[in-house]
Amino acid sequence: MTRFTTFSALIFVSLAIPASGFSQTAEKGQWIQLFNGKNLDGWTPKIRYHDLGENHASTFRVEDGILKVGYEKYDEFNETFGHLFYKDSFSNYRMRLEYRFVGDQCKGGPGWALRNSGVMVHGEKPENMAKDQDFPVSIEVQLLGGDGKNNRTTSNLCTPGTNVFMKGKLFKPHCTSSSSKTYHGPQWVTAEIEVRGNKVIKHVLDGEVVLEYTKPQLDERDDHAKELAEKAGTVMLDGGTISLQSESHPVHFRKVELMVLEDE
Repeated sequence: MTRFTTFSALIFVSLAIPASGFSQTAEKGQWIQLFNGKNLDGWTPKIRYHDLGENHASTFRVEDGILKVGYEKYDEFNETFGHLFYKDSFSNYRMRLEYRFVGDQCKGGPGWALRNSGVMVHGEKPENMAKDQDFPVSIEVQLLGGDGKNNRTTSNLCTPGTNVFMKGKLFKPHCTSSSSKTYHGPQWVTAEIEVRGNKVIKHVLDGEVVLEYTKPQLDERDDHAKELAEKAGTVMLDGGTISLQSESHPVHFRKVELMVLEDE
């Protein structure tokens, strides 16, 4: 994702509640499968211009044990950015997913969305998104596939309605690249994310930290995020929803798992 459009919403909930307010139903230190390999139980789509829960044109589905994001039933993309939200919110956890990019981009998809998807963490709840809202206020771990020619890092950072601290300073650019290598073709890539509430978020590939930042927070330059901050009484983000993106290029996920961590 490379941009964020602001929206007003009628109902807001706090994104910055204490860690105890987030789901801790799993045994700490044990991996739980957020995707069961059979269906979309536990997940809810929110696709732009469509109601919450409407899986427009079967964008998200499960086939052969793989969670697929596809556009075979689309005539044209028309900026119908979508997100598939997991039912619970989390604060301190480690997440691991396996993904790959396949096929061709949907007709009408923006150039920047070629072989582009993402995982949104510390996100707002989907029921609080406007019908025409493109992206949830969140921290995005951007997933990019190589174009077959050029260097193109993955596990990057994008910040729809948010900011972070990096190297001890408030970091306001919308997207920043990681130090990862490029993954060309339809190969499976394993990405890990370590989230420690408001303290630190790390992007990990092949056992190495490729990007790290602290103090995730709402960006009051954005009207929607500003209202969320006013409702919460703080700009700081302590946790939130997790969602997977649909941004016009087909992508597969064959594993999405999470380990709840002890509070630090």
